[in-house]
Amino acid sequence: MEHKHWKKGLLSGFFFSALIIAVAGCSTAQPADKTVEPAKQVATQETKVTQPKVPTMDEVPKGPEGEAIKLGYKLMNETNTVLKEHVGNQLSCSSCHGAAGTDSTSSLVGVTAVYPKYISRAGKVLTIEDRINGCFQRSMNGKPLAYNSDEMRAMVAYLTYISKGVPTGTKERPWVVVNDIPNPPTPNKENGEKLYKQACASCHGADGSGTGPNSGPALWGKNSFNIGAGMARLGKAAGYIQRNMPLGEMGGIKQGTLTEQQAADLAAYILSQERPDFGPKANDWPNGDAPKDVPYETNAKKAKN
Repeated sequence: MEHKHWKKGLLSGFFFSALIIAVAGCSTAQPADKTVEPAKQVATQETKVTQPKVPTMDEVPKGPEGEAIKLGYKLMNETNTVLKEHVGNQLSCSSCHGAAGTDSTSSLVGVTAVYPKYISRAGKVLTIEDRINGCFQRSMNGKPLAYNSDEMRAMVAYLTYISKGVPTGTKERPWVVVNDIPNPPTPNKENGEKLYKQACASCHGADGSGTGPNSGPALWGKNSFNIGAGMARLGKAAGYIQRNMPLGEMGGIKQGTLTEQQAADLAAYILSQERPDFGPKANDWPNGDAPKDVPYETNAKKAKN
């Protein structure tokens, strides 16, 4: 595959923040819905350990290694256009992992140091290539890359590059904030719909179809993540929304001030909409340890019952 135009604008997106997300909205052109109370200030989870310094794209070495890193960076930001045959929606890797994985929203810094790693959803140890392909098949509702392809090698090269300084074999990445509410409150979808119209619709569309993978990603419909993605779980979606949304202040709601109830309401409304299926989903958590907010039944759960 040729990539003739990757150099153009290479650095333009590297330092932007978690504008590119996959869960909630950022603003609305309509007046705030007066039936929805503005959120009160609540404590949010913050990173307790400073993220290791990430080398910039200006520091990329010359030669084949550097070219692979640059291609990997491009693939992170332009996944749905450069790898059309592998992406089944309108999302990029940076839609969830802001600033090509370097933003604290969902940091990938150090990720190559912790793999291979046991993943309970798979019920086995996965390599970093396995994990990348899991995202292609679930979050991007697409097809896996060949493990020996130039594109896979480039993505691994880039992730390894931003993970410099994190020793191989590291078990945990304490600078990564887990966007999750393990026991979310019982959601009110009607209130979630009001909040969505108030603070999310102008970026993500009234119909959830989005305005662009790196500005307002699709939250439901054919161009969004499928039911097998982690973000399709209520606790994960609510946690992401509470910590990151809305950007700035929208509709009278400031970023980081949504309560757990409001975040759960929003997540429930978004996840109640139609989205692509994931065929092999019943094979997930083969050891019967699926979290309670998984929105589908697994074979292991059926066997236990």
